[in-house]
Amino acid sequence: MQTRLADIAQQAQVSTATVSRVLNGRPGVSGGTRQAVLAALDVLGYERPASLTTKSVGLVGLVVPELTNPVFPAFVDAIEQCLTEERFTPVLCTQSPGGTSEDRYVEVLLEHAVNGIVFVSGLHADKQANLGRYQRLRNSGVPIVLVNGYNEEIDAPFVSTDDAAAIDASVDHLVALGHRRIGLAIGPDRFVPTRRKVAAFGAALARHGLDDGEVHVSSSLYTAEGGQAAATDLLDSRHTAIICGSDLMALGAVRAARSNGLRVPEDVSVVGYDDSLLVAFADPPLTTVRQPVDAICRAAVDALLAEMRGEKPSRVEQLFAPELVVRGSTARGPG
Repeated sequence: MQTRLADIAQQAQVSTATVSRVLNGRPGVSGGTRQAVLAALDVLGYERPASLTTKSVGLVGLVVPELTNPVFPAFVDAIEQCLTEERFTPVLCTQSPGGTSEDRYVEVLLEHAVNGIVFVSGLHADKQANLGRYQRLRNSGVPIVLVNGYNEEIDAPFVSTDDAAAIDASVDHLVALGHRRIGLAIGPDRFVPTRRKVAAFGAALARHGLDDGEVHVSSSLYTAEGGQAAATDLLDSRHTAIICGSDLMALGAVRAARSNGLRVPEDVSVVGYDDSLLVAFADPPLTTVRQPVDAICRAAVDALLAEMRGEKPSRVEQLFAPELVVRGSTARGPG
C-alpha cells in the first residue's frame, strides 16, 4: 500500500498524506487536488475504490470532428474532465468522413435525454451549413454551447480562440526575423476560423507594408497532405516563411520544403497552429500558436451549466488569447 501511495502521490504531485485523505474520503482536500489524485489512479492503472465513484447527475453530449487531428482529443479530454468534476457523464460523439453525421448524433443524444450538448468545431463553423438545426435544438429546450466558429444567427453561448490574435503574433514574429515574403497555408474558405485568419493575415501584411498585390494565401485541407499541397504553391512563388492553419498542415509544409530541397528553418520558416501533442518533438520542433484549450473548455462548461440552471449567459462571443510558442522551425529570413 505504501508503494502504491507513493506512486500515486508522485504522479499527482501531492503528498502521500493527501492521497490517503482522498482514498479514504476524508475532508480537507480541494476539488482540483482530488481530481488530480483520481487522474493519477487512472493513469497508473489502479481501479478507483467504489467509495470514490460519484453518482452522475445527468448526461451531456460532446460532439467533435474526427480525432485524427490531435487538437480535438485535447478538447475532449479537457471538456470531459470539467464535466466529470460537475458530476455529469459525457457522451462522446466523434465524426469521420462517411461516418455518422452530426445530425444523427444529435438525434441519438436527444433519445438519451441529455441535459445539454457541447459542439466543438461543428457545422456551426461552416458558413454553408443550414443553421436551422441549432434553432430547433434551442426550441426544444436543450442547452447548447458552441466552440470555435461564431455565428451571430445562433442563439447560444460561443467560446473561441482569437484567430486574429494568432495570426498577428505569427506575422509579427516572422517580420521580426526579417521575412518579407510570408505566405498563409489555410483550410477551406467556408469555415469561420479560416475566414477570420485570412482577413487578419491580409490586415497584418498591410500593417507591415507587405501587401504588394500578390497572392500570399493558398487554401487546401486541414491535413498534412493539404499543408504539403498549399505550401508547395507558396514555395513555388518564393515565400520564405509559411504560416499554417493547423499543426498537421505545418508538418505537411515541412515535408513540402524538404521535397523541394529546402531546409527548415534555414531556408524556410514554418509556423503551426494548435500546439498539438508531440509537435514539440517534431524535426525540427515546431513553432506554433497554442490554443488555450483548458480555459476555453472551462468557459464552455460553465456557460452550459448556466444554461441548464435557466440562466442566459451572454451571447457575446468569448474570445481567448492564444500564445505563440517559439521553437526550432523558424529562423532569420533573408531580410
